[in-house]
Amino acid sequence: MSSLRTLDPVRTRDDLKHFVEAPNRLHADDPVFVPPLPSEARRPVDRELNPFFAYGEAELFMVRGKGKVLGRIAAVDNPRHNAAHQARDGLFCQFACVDDPSVAETLFDAAAQWLRGRGLETMVGPVNFTTHEECGLLVEGFDSAPRVMMPYNPAYYPALLETCGLRKAKDLWAWSHDLSPLDERLLRIAGFVQRRKRLSVRPLDLADFDAEAQRIRHVYESAWRHNWGFTPATDEEFAVLARRLRPMIDPRFVLLAEVAGEPVGVVLVVPDVNQALSAMHGNTTRTGRLVDLARMLLATPRIDRTRAMLFGVVPRLRGCGIETLLYVRVHEALKASAYQGGVELGWTLEDNTAVNRFLEAGGCTRAKTYRIYQRAL
Repeated sequence: MSSLRTLDPVRTRDDLKHFVEAPNRLHADDPVFVPPLPSEARRPVDRELNPFFAYGEAELFMVRGKGKVLGRIAAVDNPRHNAAHQARDGLFCQFACVDDPSVAETLFDAAAQWLRGRGLETMVGPVNFTTHEECGLLVEGFDSAPRVMMPYNPAYYPALLETCGLRKAKDLWAWSHDLSPLDERLLRIAGFVQRRKRLSVRPLDLADFDAEAQRIRHVYESAWRHNWGFTPATDEEFAVLARRLRPMIDPRFVLLAEVAGEPVGVVLVVPDVNQALSAMHGNTTRTGRLVDLARMLLATPRIDRTRAMLFGVVPRLRGCGIETLLYVRVHEALKASAYQGGVELGWTLEDNTAVNRFLEAGGCTRAKTYRIYQRAL
């Protein structure tokens, strides 16, 4: 490494502050970049805020040059992931970097060395500590801003990773629907399924939020259990995720399907708060943050897009039409609302043929591709 650059692990509160703020400084001029709220940017890497650190470990690295952060990365040892998948994977995440292969190589080599030292054999990512958080590097779809809780990176990132010896492990797809009228066949199927006596579809009851969250968790863990990379969340991880989502939830767009009172399917759509966050400039001073907050609040009433974060049915009832009923019902709810800017669904696994075909039949088109990479250690 150049004598003008240093590789530093994060050790102090000041180090952590610079680590968290790095993307805002690196991508301030990128018109598609959406600066996160400072609390959201800090939460994953703060050991007191992220319940991952109750069982896992991570090391954070930065490359500095001429008084500036040129890049950052987190190397992650997630033992619950490895136990669930009988693997010896080390994860990486929080990657942000200038367009300089030498900086990227320094970061990935440091992460690889730390992971090897813990007896791990493969480096996989980006996975933001767990698959319940943001996953993947954007490789297609750079022309539009990311939806809420989806990652973003400039178009030069994939080449940086490939230069560092990382190769594709799996692609994740995001889909879009412009809320155009649905195919009559879907409507007929939904009408037929809805007449079943023991089946009901209802909106979320915010007054009973904690219990409703557990019903969603029941479906989520059952429906996603056998998906590539999935590891059930701990109680605290799920509680933190639920608390993050609650301020965004509009109960009209969170539907539970139940059979004789048992939750068997869920669709969870939230307003795209990134539309409001994009009005912020990622300022790091206290005054700047207050100005950013005012901009965000003024932009909030103009949100018209949504993101479908969850859409699934428990395995034993797949193919019975419940998916179609949920899809049609949430489409109707969105059409009757002020959110007319379209919905993004995802992500889905590239090889989840059944779900991807269903979305295509429902009028969705692929909007973005995110990639999980891997590299032998």
